[in-house]
Amino acid sequence: MANIPKDPVMLLSYLNTQLRDFYPDMDELCRVLDLDRKTVDEAMASIDYAYDSAKNQYV
Repeated sequence: MANIPKDPVMLLSYLNTQLRDFYPDMDELCRVLDLDRKTVDEAMASIDYAYDSAKNQYV
């Protein structure tokens, strides 16, 4: 599993940067970084963000 930020706000910034620069979608990011998508989505939901596949970012 990748060493990712634990703080949800820092995680938001990290994920959106990774999605913008390196990954075509969240599923690919989770596969490559060995992250559990459900856990990541729950962390983002805790700060009222959800993944938007059309924008390929959490909004």
